[in-house]
Formats: sequence, structure tokens, C-alpha cells
Amino acid sequence: MHLLAERNYHIFYQLCSNAFPDYHKECLLENDPSKYFYVAQGMLTIDNVDDAEEMRLTNEAFDILGFTQEEKVNLFKCTSAIMHFGNSQWKQRPREEQAEAEGTQECEKAAHLLGIEAADLIKGLLKPRIKVGNDYVNKGQNKDQVINSIGALSKSIYYRIFCWLVERVNITLDIKAKRQYFIGVLDIAGFEIFEYNGFEQLCINYTNERLQQFFNHHMFVLEQEEYKKEGIQWEFIDFGMDLQACIDLIEKPMGILSILEEECIVPKATDKTFVEKLYNNHLGKHPQFGKPKPGKGKVEAHFEIHHYAGTVAYSATSWLEKNKDPINTTVAGLFAKSKNVMLSHLFVDSIEDEGSSSKAAGGKKKGGGSMQTISATHREQLNKLMNNLKQTHPHFVRCIIPNEIKTGGVLDSHLVMHQLTCNGVLEGIRICRKGFPNRMIYSEFKQRYSILAPNAVPKGFVDAKQATENILKDIALSEELYRCGTTKVFSKAGTLGQLEDMRDAALSKIVACLQGQIRGYLMRKEYKKMLDQRLALSVLQRNCRKYLLLRNWPWWKLFTKVKPLLSVARQEEEMKKLEEEFKALKEALEKEEKLRKETEDNNAKLIREKNDLFQQLEFERAGALEAEERFTRLVTQKADLEQQVRDLEERCNQEEEINQEVNNKRKKMEHEIDGLKKDIDDIRLNLQKSENECKTRDNQIHRLQDEIVHQDETIAKLTRDRKRLEEQNSKVTEQLQSEEDKVNHLNKIKTKLEQTLDELEDNLEHEKKARNDLDKNKRKLENDFKTLQNNFEDLQKSKHDLEEQLKRKDQEIQQMNGRIEVEQGQTTNLNKKIKELQSRIEEYEEEIENERQLRNKSEKQRVDLTRTIDEMNERLEEVGGATSTQVEMNKKRETELAKLRRDLEEANLQHEATTAQLRKKHQDAVNGNFYSSIFHIFNIL
Repeated sequence: MHLLAERNYHIFYQLCSNAFPDYHKECLLENDPSKYFYVAQGMLTIDNVDDAEEMRLTNEAFDILGFTQEEKVNLFKCTSAIMHFGNSQWKQRPREEQAEAEGTQECEKAAHLLGIEAADLIKGLLKPRIKVGNDYVNKGQNKDQVINSIGALSKSIYYRIFCWLVERVNITLDIKAKRQYFIGVLDIAGFEIFEYNGFEQLCINYTNERLQQFFNHHMFVLEQEEYKKEGIQWEFIDFGMDLQACIDLIEKPMGILSILEEECIVPKATDKTFVEKLYNNHLGKHPQFGKPKPGKGKVEAHFEIHHYAGTVAYSATSWLEKNKDPINTTVAGLFAKSKNVMLSHLFVDSIEDEGSSSKAAGGKKKGGGSMQTISATHREQLNKLMNNLKQTHPHFVRCIIPNEIKTGGVLDSHLVMHQLTCNGVLEGIRICRKGFPNRMIYSEFKQRYSILAPNAVPKGFVDAKQATENILKDIALSEELYRCGTTKVFSKAGTLGQLEDMRDAALSKIVACLQGQIRGYLMRKEYKKMLDQRLALSVLQRNCRKYLLLRNWPWWKLFTKVKPLLSVARQEEEMKKLEEEFKALKEALEKEEKLRKETEDNNAKLIREKNDLFQQLEFERAGALEAEERFTRLVTQKADLEQQVRDLEERCNQEEEINQEVNNKRKKMEHEIDGLKKDIDDIRLNLQKSENECKTRDNQIHRLQDEIVHQDETIAKLTRDRKRLEEQNSKVTEQLQSEEDKVNHLNKIKTKLEQTLDELEDNLEHEKKARNDLDKNKRKLENDFKTLQNNFEDLQKSKHDLEEQLKRKDQEIQQMNGRIEVEQGQTTNLNKKIKELQSRIEEYEEEIENERQLRNKSEKQRVDLTRTIDEMNERLEEVGGATSTQVEMNKKRETELAKLRRDLEEANLQHEATTAQLRKKHQDAVNGNFYSSIFHIFNIL
């Protein structure tokens, strides 16, 4: 049931959208949701909501969460079948308590989608099989019963689909890891006061009543108790928000829910008898219970409850039927055998057997012919929820409805104020302003706000509480705004924000100072760079000016022209350069020789260390293999034991559930027996009183018969009175006998239940003992497993260390190889340089040959010049002097070249001999132990 301004579950309207036409064919649906009764009772569309787009998102979400196409289609088929169920038509046969189908098209569609036969479905709805004694019979259903049965089946299908969906999503998102903490979000409907308030509104308002009581206790009571515990001066304030009286009216024994559950098991009980019992037990006796005045043109209300949010008048119509909410077991059995894999899985616990006759819509089969009512299930789930909330640190979010017309920009002030008053928001604001809602332990306060008063906290160790007090005094914060407790400092609302502003200002000041220092440093660095650039620029300018003056100087021009002709100076420079290169090569050769010896020593040392590490690694590998085998065996044993523990836990849980059910039944039976005994005592007292009255009247008749014989009319009247009393006496006797039979029957049931309870308790004790033994073995194996795991980790660590050492040695070997390659490269370079020197010597020889040719040419010129000596005496003298000088220089040059050639030849011979010797030694070392050891290491690895 939903309001006209609301609509049903969104999935119904999404399926009817045109997002996936293929689903329409699969589910036998049309695009217009108004054609389906169950979804057309309220709004069909919502503003700013595109059902087609939402359907595409829903389908995409199913794909992301790993649902297969078959699962999606089966889910949509079951959902669509509910819509077809709502359109099925039924009629009452004239003068019979039997309904019949008025057209079978919708039932055939629903049966096709659910994977069952349409004829079996219709037969199961019209004439379900029920157990009478030890036999099964087909019971005829009237029209209302069939419609209610279809509604219960639809709700059961949707409920089971939802539970399966939640379970499947949890399995998909499960990370298979241990959980120590969790974040839970509880979203419930708010307090509901409608024109018509039924059983659903009572359950919702009862839940809100419990949650509001928890909120009051947590917000008001615990808050003030913490002030006392911390030693803060505080006067306890009673905000008058105790809701326990209303909660007791609903949930305690002989409360509304208890009477409702009792009426559900009493034969021939009706909503009227339920309301009468409420009046007898609570009207005028409980301050929270009342009888509403009948209003004109309004739905009839049978009783009212004074909730914290206001007085709500409830109508008790169909409460017993709603609380039982039985489903048709015959149809449920068909669902369990359906061709639709999902539906058969959802109703696997509903396979009809000889020992079951009915089930509750919750979906769990109850033994012993009993049933779990909706109110009992709701109360049990609510108790579990409250226990979970008490074990957590809750935070409350209040949602305020601005208006009831669902229009933006409209604020109903009376409605908002009513919600703020009902939800305890105003009381929460009041205590927050009067109390100290913000709190922080001293160490955190000192660490965060010591920046506000750096001089107030001395260096070194100081007590956190004393440091906090010093900080608060130094910043001159009013004592009215905070209190120092035993372990925490408490502050009023807004004080923490003020401290944060002060802290931000202090940080801004520090950051600004730091930024100034950094900017100053950067600018000084930039200024120094500019000065260096200016100095370098002046040096460059000066050198450029000098060069411009020098390049036009005649002597510089002469120097530049003469210098290339001075080959002697160039040769001397080249000789010096060659001598320097020779010395450098000689020193490099000595260094390489020394380095080679060191390399050989290190190589031998590395080979020894490698052999030791290899032996140690083999030993560790053997130990690791053994530990891995033990680890594998322990993991297998652990998995087996965990499976046994899970099986035993499951059995224990089943036994505990059965035990709880039996206890509940026993308590209920004892309560009924006490009530029946009380009724029997009352009947006996009335019977005894009647018998005493009969005796008194008989005595009066005997005494007056002698005196008033003539008064026949009076005697006849007394005789009639006596007969009437005798008839009443016989009726009372018959009623007493009937009640005694009921008591005897209940005593037999009680005896059977007690026997069953004793057997279950024995089984439970046995299972608990076995479970304890398994827990001990599990703990022992876990300890052994942890020890072996630690040993295995140590071995793995040792193995890792050895492997790291081996890697380091390999790297050192690679480095040595690199050095050897460098030596070889240097030797190659030396050979190249020797070849270059030899090529230079050949060039020098060519130059000498050229000089000789020039000398011969000069001789010829000299002979020619002697013929003209008379004409060119001065020139001849000059030419003769130059020629003699050149001859002497050539001779000197030839002598120096011969000496240099001999030195080079000797150096080449010596270098070749040294190089050959080094090559031989190096080749022997490399081709010998070193490369064989490296090859052996690579083979091992």
C-alpha cells in the first residue's frame, strides 16, 4: 500500500520503458505501466527522472557486478510475473464459498514467466492442498482469499528476489579479508502520520520510537555522564525525553504486539476481539493509549497511541491477516519445482512435504506446525539492530522535508518546526549550546595549537595537560568557553573554529616570513649572477678591443706569415708532445699492470666466496623445500578443520534457532495456560457461588412450603427461577468441562515441547563440546602454523639475503670484467698511438727527403748563381749565407731525427715486448681459472 503521491518500486516502471524492447518480448510486457494494477495505484512518472535511462544504468550495473544474461532475464521475468499477477481477475460463484478465474490470460502469462503450468497455478490458487489430521484435502477459496493469496505470493517473490540480489552483490564485492571495523549506513523511513494508519505505520513508528530513544540516551544522557566522569562542573539537566513508556506499551508482554501475536494463534479470533483485548488491558490504564473520537468523513480508527512525535490514530482492520501473512504452500511448492532456475532456487525451502502445511512470507520454514509472524520478525530484527548500534560510534543525520507537495522553493514553516521538535533537533542544539560538544585529548591539543603560544610550552618534556592550560591562558581565551577534564579539554560550540582561525593566522604569518626569506635569497642570488655577468662582459669587451688593435699591427701580420714557415719549432713541439704521451702511456701501463694484479686477487677471493655462498644456498634451499612441504600440509589440515568448524557452527546455529523457537513456543504456551487457569478459577468461583445461591433458595423453599401453601403463584415463580438457575448451572458445567479439555490438550503439547527441548539441549551441549574440542585443536594447529610460518619467513629472509650477496658478487665480477675490457681497450689505444707515431715518423722521413731534394736544387741554383757572381755580389753573399745556414740546420736536423728514430725503435721494441708479455699473462688468467669459474657460476644459477 502506498500514497497517491508515491509510486511503486522503480524497477517496474523501468521494465515498462522503451530502453530494451527485447526484454518486453521476454517478459510479455507493454510500454504503458498504467495497464498493470499493482504499479498504477499512484504516480506513474517522477519529475526529472527518465525511466529509460535509469533502466540502461540498471542493466549496466548488473553487467559490472558480474550478473550473467540468464540471471538478468530470469530476474526480470520474476519481476514481470508480479505485474501480471496483479492483473488477474477472479469472481465468486453464486451461493458458494468458491471462487473461479474470470479469464486466464494473465495467469497464463505469469505461469509462462515463472516456468510452471498455468493449470496447476490456477488450481493451486483456487483449491490449495491443506493438511487435516494425517490426510491432505483440497480446500476451496473464496474471491477475497484468492486475492490475498496472490498478494502474499507476490510479496514473497519480491522479498526473496531482493534478498538474493543483496547476497549476490555482497559475494561479488567480498574481498576475502579479515574485518575489524565497518561503516554501516542505516536509512529508514521517518515518522508517519497519515489519514489512514495501519499495521505498516505502527511498525515504522515503533522503529522510530526505539531509534529516538537511543538518540536521546546517546545525545543527552551519555554526554552528561561523560562530563561527570571527566570531573567537569556540570548540573545534570533532565530534558524530559524518556520514551520508554510508549515503547513498553508496544513491545512488552501484554503489549500491543504481544496481544496481536496471541490473537493470531487463537481460533476464531478477529480484528474486533483484538481491539476489545486492547481496550480491556490498556484503555484508561496506560497514559500513552487512548480511544479516538469518531470523525465525520474519515476512516474509522480503533485506537490511538501518544508517540513522541504526536498522537497517531490506528485502524486495526486486517491486522491479524497482515501479521500472519501466510503464503499458499501448494503454489510455493510449484515455484520450487519451476523451470525458471532463479525461482526454483528462491523457493527451494518451500518444497511441500508431509510435515508442513503453511509458511510465513519471510520465507523460512518453521517446524512443529507453528509460524513466524510479521510482528515477531520485525521485533527480532529491530533488537539485533539496536544491539549493533550500541556497539558502534553512531552519527545522526536528520532529513527535513520542506513541504508535502514536492515543489522546489516552497518551505512550510509549521511542518519544518514540527519535524525539528519531533526529531529532538532543537533539544540537541540546546544541549550543544549549554554544554561542551567539542572535545580533544591533551596530547592532540598540545601538538596542534602549541603554535599559538610557543613561549608557553617549554622545551623538553612537559605534561600535556599543563601545556594545554598554559596555551589557553597565553591566548587569553575566556574560561567560560572551555573546561579542562581529566584526560580531555572540552569547549563550547564555535570555540574550536575560533582556535582554528587563530592557528591559520599564525601559520599565515610564519609562511609569509618564510616566503620573504626565500624571495630575498633568490633575489640576492640573481643579483650576484648579474654582477658576474657584468664583470664577464667588461672582460670580453676589453679583450675584443685588444684584438681589434692587434690584428692591424704590422709585426703581428709578419708573425702570422712567418710562423707557419718555422717547421723546426713545430717539430720540437711535436717531439715534446710525443715524449709526454710516451711517459703517460708508460704510467698508464704500470697502473694497468697493478690493477690487473689486484683484479686477479679479487677474482680469486670472489670465487672462494661464491663457492661458500653456493654451499650455503643449497643448504637453505633444502630447508626451504622441507618447510614448504610442511606449510602445504598444514594449510590443507587447516582448510579441513575450518570446513569442519563451519559445518559444526552451522549445525549449532540451526540447533540454537530450533531451541529459540521451542523456548518461544513454550513461553507462549505457558502464558496461555496461565490465562486459561485464571479463566477456569473464575468459572469455578462463579459455579460455587451459583451452587451456594441454589442451596440458599432450596432452604427458603422448604421453610416456606409449610407456611405459604395457599400462595401458588409465588411457588410457581420460585420454581421457574430454580429451573433457570439449574439450566445456567448445566451450561457452566459444560463450559468448565470444555475448558478442562483444552487445558489437558495444552498440557500434553507442553509435555511434548519440553521433551523436544530437553533433547535439543542435550544435542546442543554435545555440539558445543565438540566445537570446543575443535576450537582447541584449531588454536593448537594455528600456533604450530604460525611457528612454521615464522620459520619459513626466516628461511625465506636468509635465502633472500644469500641471493642478494650472490647478486652483489656477480655485480663485482661484472665490474672486474668491465675493468678488463677497459684494459684491453687501453691496450688497443696504445697500439693505435704506436701506429700513429710510426706514421708520423714516415711523414718526417718524407719531409727529410723533400729537404734533400731542395738541397740538391739549391746546389744547382748555387752553380747557376756563381756564373752571375759579378752582377749580384750582394745577393750572392746573402744567398750563400742562407745556403750555408740551411745546410748546417739540415745536418743538425738529420742527426736529431736519427737519434729520435733510434729512441722510437727502442721504445717500440720495449713496448711490444711488454705488451706481448701482458697479453700473454692476461690471456692466461682470463682463459684459465677466471672464465672457468664464471662459467661454473652461470651453470649453477
